[in-house]
Amino acid sequence: QVQLVESGGGLVQAGGSLRLSCAASGRSFSSYVMGWFRQAPGKEREFVAIISGGGMNKYYADSVKGRFTISRDNAKSTVYLQMNSLKPEDTAVYYCGKSRAVYTRATMYDSWGQGTQVTVSS
Repeated sequence: QVQLVESGGGLVQAGGSLRLSCAASGRSFSSYVMGWFRQAPGKEREFVAIISGGGMNKYYADSVKGRFTISRDNAKSTVYLQMNSLKPEDTAVYYCGKSRAVYTRATMYDSWGQGTQVTVSS
């Protein structure tokens, strides 16, 4: 069974950068589509970025396009989210999840980790 552990969150000023990591244990990491999602207080978990198993196909929410970059290292069973030009509205708990296909709905992903808090001050 795959377990996911997110890390790399923190407090940053607007315009700053953070790099999140999501380390996976278990087999067949490269066979999974991996997604980054975020959840702000009182809001539903929303799609941020998705990457296919081989890393060739990437998808981004309009709100982060051009600022965030998703990548993965299958040899290390890790997926990353590089976040640049951060805005206060990016403040949320960030989660990674796995899926068998590309979906933007969080309900189609599982094995969520504990999440990592990102706070962007203005």
